[in-house]
Amino acid sequence: MPDLYRNGEAARAGSGPRCRYGDPMDAIALDEKSFRTAVAHLSEIDGDLGAVVAEFGDPPFWNREPGFGTLVWFILEQQVSLASAKAAYDRLVAVIGPPEPGRFLALDDDTLLGIGFSRQKRGYARGLAEAITSGAFSPAALDSMTDDEVMAEMTRLKGIGPWTAHVYLLMVLRRPDVWPTGDIALATAVQEVKGLDDRPDPPSLEAIAEPWRPWRSVAARILWHHYLAIRGRS
Repeated sequence: MPDLYRNGEAARAGSGPRCRYGDPMDAIALDEKSFRTAVAHLSEIDGDLGAVVAEFGDPPFWNREPGFGTLVWFILEQQVSLASAKAAYDRLVAVIGPPEPGRFLALDDDTLLGIGFSRQKRGYARGLAEAITSGAFSPAALDSMTDDEVMAEMTRLKGIGPWTAHVYLLMVLRRPDVWPTGDIALATAVQEVKGLDDRPDPPSLEAIAEPWRPWRSVAARILWHHYLAIRGRS
């Protein structure tokens, strides 16, 4: 997953309209073959996206494993650099192994603070673990839900806002038509690739991406690929 998401959930939660879902592509997961097919299609119908692919190659098929551990990792990424969040996540794994709700709930406040959890993030992660252990929330159940249902199910949890739900849909469930209009790196990439004077706001991003349906997730990956490549990152 690219080192893109720097401002965290608090900066994104109110930053414009949510993605629109409900079409027949809901609950279909991209695989390598469909992903490459979509990259080729978008490159053909949009010259600007095609130029990114021509210059930098196909974007990586970034993904993460589903479940509690990834959600905790997303919580750690809120409002800090991805390098800092990854270091904290690695420390968590060193203490409890692959993160599971029961093991996580056994950790005391001082241990979590030493790992890198702020008081707020500690509360979010514990609330998530408790929701899973009580049966109130099931990450596995998300796989069979529509995009709208995933958004509703995830954002009812404290500390999980629209940006986290969007990224989970895109990177974990690999849904093909997610368009996170609140992501600053994505908006910056659109501005650069499209040669715009200003960074587009969420309504403008929605309009720009309309021709890319039903592959907006793939368009986002192409644009993030551009964002990272011109900054010498991968």
